[in-house]
Amino acid sequence: MKQVLTLSLILLLVVPTTSLLIASPPAADSKTTKPFYVGVTFCGNTTDEAKLLIDRLKNYTNLFVLQSGPISKNETAMNEICDYAVAAGLNIITYFGWLDPACPWQTPWINTAKQRYSDHFLGVYYYDEPGGIQLDYNWSHLFTMMRLSNTSIYQAHQAAIDAYINGSSMYRNDNLAANIYQYYLFSDRGLRALKNCSITTFTSDYALYWWDYKGGYDVMLTQLGWNDTIQQDIALVRGAARMQGKSWGAIITWKYSEPPYLDSGKEVYAQMLMAYEAGAEYVMVFNYPQLEGNAYGVMTDEHFEALEQFWNDVVANRNGLRVPDLSEAQAALVLPRNYGWGMRSPDDRIWYWGPDEESERIWNLSRTLLANYGLRLDIVYEDPLFPVTGRYREVYYWNQPV
Repeated sequence: MKQVLTLSLILLLVVPTTSLLIASPPAADSKTTKPFYVGVTFCGNTTDEAKLLIDRLKNYTNLFVLQSGPISKNETAMNEICDYAVAAGLNIITYFGWLDPACPWQTPWINTAKQRYSDHFLGVYYYDEPGGIQLDYNWSHLFTMMRLSNTSIYQAHQAAIDAYINGSSMYRNDNLAANIYQYYLFSDRGLRALKNCSITTFTSDYALYWWDYKGGYDVMLTQLGWNDTIQQDIALVRGAARMQGKSWGAIITWKYSEPPYLDSGKEVYAQMLMAYEAGAEYVMVFNYPQLEGNAYGVMTDEHFEALEQFWNDVVANRNGLRVPDLSEAQAALVLPRNYGWGMRSPDDRIWYWGPDEESERIWNLSRTLLANYGLRLDIVYEDPLFPVTGRYREVYYWNQPV
């Protein structure tokens, strides 16, 4: 995937504006009650580890995400774990970082999983964080190496590459950047194979959800827990899903980059509850890595207790908790067309480039609206395929005063 994105930057700097991908028109908002799935990811290496985790949580979850790289390349282990999870009453999502030519069993297995596990097989978690890689990959380092090596690509496009390395935005083209990003997602061999087999595709990300959907994904999971603004993360993914007729969820990930990694059980519960109130169809906990002395992964007793409380409060509703329905946003903030800004700070990247003269103003406007509307705000984009007219009670455009 990084090679694909490298090629996309090369093309971006030298190819004129063109339309490379046509998306489907938006679907009407669904008013039906959708099922809700809550569970954890398994990122271990063995069937025994997976079975131990299933036994621990099978009475207060309904979803098991088999997010293990080693297991994704082991057909026998994949079958044994999925059989065990479904027999325990859980739904399953299986992970493949890519469909590996060295594992020719993968595509036939995915096709037969629909018959083998029926409705318990929800789909495939394919690749991970494409938008985050787009924003955070060290493109300057890559192109500096090209210049130092005097490669044929550098010789052919010296002016454009030098301008990028030197921080110039003279070659910036948001429309082309978006189209190329979508095109390379859409043309990925594995993602295309899954779409051709009518398999629901999942991945998680922390930016660029709008274009992840347009590139072909069916369900985006926003990553909660990075000390970012949860309301903003939800506003971005839910707005993209609503406008494009897709589904969304949340994955509770790390707060710290070292042990204990996850936030407290109390905060994990609060994040799960916030995602549920906002209309998420999937909520899961990222259970990685396996801590020393902990057979279950990174989750400790307090996290399992929080998950069980969430199940009893919300899913089984044994405790009579009244949860507000905030799934329908009251207002939308509309950003410029194809403005692929990470939005984690005022100086975050826009596709490959640094912030522009509008970034700080949009940042301040978004802070004001998030403070006023909270989970009642969606953040969407100007897009002729997905017009915002008639979709929200109140609409604020990026270039208009509040």
